[in-house]
Amino acid sequence: MVTKKPIFLMFSIVLMFSDLPFLASKSTIEPCSNSDSCNSLLGYTLYTDLKVSEVASLFQIDPISLLTANAIDISYPDVENHILPSQLFLKVPITCSCVDGIRKSVSTHYKTRPSDTLSTIADSIYGGLVSADQLKEANSVSDPSVLDVGQSLVVPLPCTCFNGTDNNLPAIYLSYVTKPVDTLSAIASRYSTTITDLMTVNALGGPAISDGDILAIPLSACPSNFPKYASDYGLMVPNGSYAITSSHCVQCSCVPGSRNLYCMPASLAVSCSSMQCKNSNLMLGNITMQQSSAGCNVTSCNYGGFVNGTIITTLSSSLQPRCPGPQLFPPLIAPPTVVGPNSLFAPAPAPIQSGGPGGTIPNTVVPSTGAVLGFPPANGPAGSFPGSSNSGTSSLVKSFTRLPVVLVLALFFKAVASFAL
Repeated sequence: MVTKKPIFLMFSIVLMFSDLPFLASKSTIEPCSNSDSCNSLLGYTLYTDLKVSEVASLFQIDPISLLTANAIDISYPDVENHILPSQLFLKVPITCSCVDGIRKSVSTHYKTRPSDTLSTIADSIYGGLVSADQLKEANSVSDPSVLDVGQSLVVPLPCTCFNGTDNNLPAIYLSYVTKPVDTLSAIASRYSTTITDLMTVNALGGPAISDGDILAIPLSACPSNFPKYASDYGLMVPNGSYAITSSHCVQCSCVPGSRNLYCMPASLAVSCSSMQCKNSNLMLGNITMQQSSAGCNVTSCNYGGFVNGTIITTLSSSLQPRCPGPQLFPPLIAPPTVVGPNSLFAPAPAPIQSGGPGGTIPNTVVPSTGAVLGFPPANGPAGSFPGSSNSGTSSLVKSFTRLPVVLVLALFFKAVASFAL
């Protein structure tokens, strides 16, 4: 009779764990009801050494846009073919659309190679930004074990907009895949936000996160105010980085801690329309100041968007209490060759200024090759707690399940040993 107890216990343990919820990776989903799109970012970790052009090709984006989004100096020769090191973390700029009532990006396609599986494409090549099940559903794959070499797959990628705001301030959202070592507090510190804000944005009932969860992280940004008919309408640049626009003719930057987008001609660009402000001798990005008894008269030539191949400039004048200092710029970094222990998520360096000590205007960006817990941010998602739901806010959905096998076996053998004594 004693020898039968472990066998009975084994079935009891299996039945007990079959009724428990499995651990699951989660992703923040933003419902939508219009056709408007927005700028968004993906947090991507290279699975192997890749050229800049190869990374850009994975997401069907411009290599120059990839580099400027990460404040990487592209004045280096043949920078598009620079080899980036494995495990380097990059911010990938994408367009976030409204598809079937949900915010996501569907502009990325992947051409399958020999030995590819849906799992390796999802978990390795795209770093967990998509799941094998999502690939299967998006491409109506009947048999996941059979993929034709050269087959083009739609890769649905996560993204959120939340009206480009976080707590009433301009923000662009980064879709970030959590790592085993991540904690919500560490992520909040790394991206200059709070645990409360992350919990609210992602509708978390608590600070616990799991490996593989995809969080939406708000990044402070400098917004634009271009007309809707401009091809770069809605341009938003995160603090500490750059963006390239107008067919590589204009570069815009956002200094850390600033909300003011500054745009200027991109050096070495070719075939650009005029960037001079009408009725003025000022060029795009030029600023003149004149001190008077009433204050400082400031006149500037500003960027107004790219419309039908034409660069729109606007002349503005204002009286300010004091004259502004030199224009500041986010510091550029050399194209990375190695991944250091603290190089991925270090705070942004201090901005540089034009004409300052050791600081130069980064005019070589373009190569010739051309809250309170439970309260949501303004126009953003509401927080949710276990048992609550809100169809108009973001939600965390399960993408795939994982059974804690090691835990089951450990408890099983422990119980077997105790009964055997």
